[in-house]
Amino acid sequence: MTRQNEPERPPAGGLMLRLLDRIESVGNKLPHPATLFLVLAGLVLVLSAVLASIDLTAEHPITGEIIRPVNLLTGAGARMIVENMVRNFTQFLPLGVVLVAMLGVGVAEGSGFMSAVLRAVVLAAPARLITIVTVFAGVLSNAASEAGYVVLIPLGAIVFLAFGRHPMAGLAAAFAGVSGGYSANLVLGTLDPLLAALSQETAQIIDPTYTVNPAANYYFMFASVFVITAAGVWITERIVEPRLGRYSGDGGSDPSDETNQMQRLSDREKTGLKAAGISALILLGLVLWTVVPSDGILRDPQTGSILESPFLRGIVAFIFIGFLVPGLAYGFVTGTFKNDADVINAMGKTIGTLGVYVVLVFFAAQFVAYFNWTNLGLIFAVRGAEGLAAVGLTGYPLLLGFMVVSATINLIMGSASAKWAIMAPVFVPMFMLVGFSPELTQLAYRIGDSSTNIITPMMSYFALIVAFAQKYNKQYGIGTIIATMLPYSVGFFLIWSAMLLLWIAAGLPIGPGSPIRYAP
Repeated sequence: MTRQNEPERPPAGGLMLRLLDRIESVGNKLPHPATLFLVLAGLVLVLSAVLASIDLTAEHPITGEIIRPVNLLTGAGARMIVENMVRNFTQFLPLGVVLVAMLGVGVAEGSGFMSAVLRAVVLAAPARLITIVTVFAGVLSNAASEAGYVVLIPLGAIVFLAFGRHPMAGLAAAFAGVSGGYSANLVLGTLDPLLAALSQETAQIIDPTYTVNPAANYYFMFASVFVITAAGVWITERIVEPRLGRYSGDGGSDPSDETNQMQRLSDREKTGLKAAGISALILLGLVLWTVVPSDGILRDPQTGSILESPFLRGIVAFIFIGFLVPGLAYGFVTGTFKNDADVINAMGKTIGTLGVYVVLVFFAAQFVAYFNWTNLGLIFAVRGAEGLAAVGLTGYPLLLGFMVVSATINLIMGSASAKWAIMAPVFVPMFMLVGFSPELTQLAYRIGDSSTNIITPMMSYFALIVAFAQKYNKQYGIGTIIATMLPYSVGFFLIWSAMLLLWIAAGLPIGPGSPIRYAP
């Protein structure tokens, strides 16, 4: 018999399953995630003093400036910590994103709209498609910036639970798509032009006329959507979900019983869904009116671009409105909302469930700020890049080694663009001299970087994922997330690497006007 709120687990078997269980066990014996971030922040302070005392330095590959550790265990450091404690917390990007988005989600949940939609999906959708849809939607969501983290990941858990499956499997499938498949998409995202600009700038160290277009990796990333989706589905159903076992839920009840007894939608609920659908279509029309025309008010006012537009920069506002409007329509049509007070109470109830997450964010924000202030991330990134360059590898082994370094550096430095700004000046010229194009080097970097997004606590939304998981089991912690996501991380890296080597061998272009080879 399982303990309350703990899932039944299948019998132990296989080296990999035992290893993952061990990782989870050790990881979950760590302190509470909030406490762990506090401890890590303290360790960063100590490490900054130690490394400053031995004068560990690195040379910035662009400016040539010598980067030194900043000792925070000084008077100046203490003043910086005290003066910025509140600012670190309030300006931590995931905090505002989550709180604003969840206000809209609270209305959709409190009105009964979310429940009705999920019941409609459960009663109508083929069960075999749920995993595919979850991973696929996750991969596509990165075009909408943080939307996947805030909306799709918890939704994946809810949908899986509604189908009588383990909610952590749904959470993991969505997380794998959103974050592990971060660089794959059917459309260009905001990261593409940013990375391309850095690649072009550093390529011109070797060839002053060289240009890199924002769609440099588009063909490969388009195809990657289907490869990563297939891999994510296989890993979810063959490794992750069998390892998780049967979820008994709070009090030991079987969620499949609840699903089997789910009542069909009443006439009032169907009317409410129609009203919500109409309101959503009107809202969609308004959004398209502001974005589709070349002079749309939410396009970039200078260039007319969508990639660097107020629309994409303000996508969280549309997440909020996208849940709020149909939630209101459904609630007032069905009668679950009688007045404005009911709407506000629904928002407040949802925000109230985020208390532990807010505490987590406070300590996580301090840790990330201290790590940035000390320059340790920059120093470790530059030193790692220089170490690979000094090994003397060539050809495909060099490319694979570079992807391993990218994946490893991602464990200690979260920002994709910041890492590329450090690594591109070292690797783009070096790879050009051995015959690899800047576009290919950029692509190899993106594969390594995306593959470990789902296992690094340095990722801004990692604390949020832990909070989502603890909704289903209070004992879940950092170890649970890392152990659950590690098969995706390893699988994505291996499959993506093999795909890249086959792509190169076939001589296919990785993007429009983007060669694989460069003739020095």
